[in-house]
Amino acid sequence: MEQKQERDYARLSWAMFKTGVLGYGGGPSVIPLIRYEVVTRYRWLGDDEFAEILALANALPGPIATKMAAYLGYRRKGTLGAVVAVLAHILPSAVAMIALLSVVELMSGSAIVQGMIAAVIPVIAVMLGVMAYEFANRAVKGLGKPLGFAFFLIAFVLLQVVDVQDAVVIALFLAYGAVHFRGLAWWKKRRAAQSPDRGTEGDAP
Repeated sequence: MEQKQERDYARLSWAMFKTGVLGYGGGPSVIPLIRYEVVTRYRWLGDDEFAEILALANALPGPIATKMAAYLGYRRKGTLGAVVAVLAHILPSAVAMIALLSVVELMSGSAIVQGMIAAVIPVIAVMLGVMAYEFANRAVKGLGKPLGFAFFLIAFVLLQVVDVQDAVVIALFLAYGAVHFRGLAWWKKRRAAQSPDRGTEGDAP
């Protein structure tokens, strides 16, 4: 039992360590890495739950990657797991940043360093694009193409044209999602309850 717990903590720490060290560019670039670790590799969460937690983390203040790490650690091992996950995620990067700050300042004007940074940006864009496509595909399958594309258009207009705060848009869509699925469940239940009655009426002479 103790060995299993130690293995769980080790996996959690290693997963968060990798996302913290390899997540170049801040929170958005880390999200695909976290999703790979917790959904694809270790299967701690499903895609639907990960998408919900990602939406909530976006709506709350603070660094999104740190909030995700804290939730995942708490989900796996409680309060201690949250502490371990956050430390594993932020501590290596913080130490490396402090230790290498002087080196970065000296090499910031280097053409080689600038080229490396420029080469990383398209990779991050592709990772975010793939994740967004997968989430969009699941949304369209769940809502249907007309409603799914309508929601994409509404979200785009609210965020890019009207310039509504992203947390407000997320809260609106979460609220609608709760009403939508409850209403859909109620409608299916009502139809199921009416089906035997219809069958009995059809069998009557």
